[in-house]
Amino acid sequence: MRCSRCGTRDFGGPTRGTCGGGSRGNCRGRREGLTVADEAAASPFVSRAGAKLAHALDEFKLNVTGLRCADFGCNVGGFTDCMLQRGAANVIAIDTGYGTLAWKLRQDPRVETRERTNALHAVPPVGGVDLVVVDLAWTPQRLAIPVALTWLAPGGRIVSLVKPHYELRDAEKEWLDGGFLPHDRAPGVVARVEGEMLALGARVLGSTTSPLVGGKTSKKKGVPGNMEWLVWLEKV
Repeated sequence: MRCSRCGTRDFGGPTRGTCGGGSRGNCRGRREGLTVADEAAASPFVSRAGAKLAHALDEFKLNVTGLRCADFGCNVGGFTDCMLQRGAANVIAIDTGYGTLAWKLRQDPRVETRERTNALHAVPPVGGVDLVVVDLAWTPQRLAIPVALTWLAPGGRIVSLVKPHYELRDAEKEWLDGGFLPHDRAPGVVARVEGEMLALGARVLGSTTSPLVGGKTSKKKGVPGNMEWLVWLEKV
C-alpha cells in the first residue's frame, strides 16, 4: 500500500495508507527530500537511511551479526532496519520524536524503542553495546561522539553520519544557501571533523561518502541535496 499523502511505501503501520511520517504530520519521503521513484530505487529498508548505513557496512567490511547495537536518532528506523537485516542481535532505537519508528520495527522483539528521548542524555544498558550508529539532526559530532563512546562495550565501534552543514563554525555559516552547503565546501569540513576525533577520544578507522544526499536543495543553483559522509570509529 502507498501513502495517501505522498505515495511512498506503507510499511505496515497501525494507520494503513500512511508512510510512517509520524505524529508531526510529515510524510517520510517529503521530510527527507526524496521522490517516490527515488525511494523505490534506493532502498529495501523502511527508509532511505538504511541504504546509507548498508553502504558503510560494506565499505568498512563490518559484520554486525550477533552484535548488540544502538541507533542514535532512529527516526523511521532505516539504520535499525539495516542492522537487523544484517543479523544484529538487538537494537536500542532512540529518538526525540514520537510515533516515527516504522510499525514493523516496533513489533520486532529485537528492538527496544526509546521515544521522546534525547540520545545525548540517554542511559546506556549495563555492559554497553557493540555498535552505536549515529544520525542526529542539528547535532555536531563534537557533542554526539563523546556520548556514543560511553555506550561502547570493550572492542565496540561507532558508525556516524557526518552532515557537514551541521559542522560549520560561525564564520563558515555564510556558505549556506538556505540550509544547503555547496558541494565544494563539504570535503574540507569533513576533513576537519575527522581530524578533531582524537581530541574527542575516538580514532577514525574509515570514512566513506554517503551514496545518497540529504534533503536540502540549493536555491541559487538548484543542486539537489547536502553531501554526507559516514565515519567508522573506535575508542582510543
